[in-house]
Amino acid sequence: MPKLALYVPLKAKPGKESDVAAFLTSALPLVEAEPGTLTWYAIQEGDGEYAIFDTFDTEGDRQTHLDGKVAAALMEKAEELFVEPPQIHRLALLAAK
Repeated sequence: MPKLALYVPLKAKPGKESDVAAFLTSALPLVEAEPGTLTWYAIQEGDGEYAIFDTFDTEGDRQTHLDGKVAAALMEKAEELFVEPPQIHRLALLAAK
């Protein structure tokens, strides 16, 4: 069972919703190249509301992901796409199926 996770809620700027969805979809190949990222989900929570949720076995794997291409691209596009800068929540997983 994965032990650690990240949760990153994202609120699109008005009119940028399709750009956010396209950006998140385009990130999948980058994450697939990260062996330490066990699962990665790009989620639409509601109108203009999105999130990223991913899981890891070790703190090193999580940090490698945070230092990687997806996180860099997210921060690079943040001002253009999001109402506020992404807030990255580091989570510990207690149970999973």
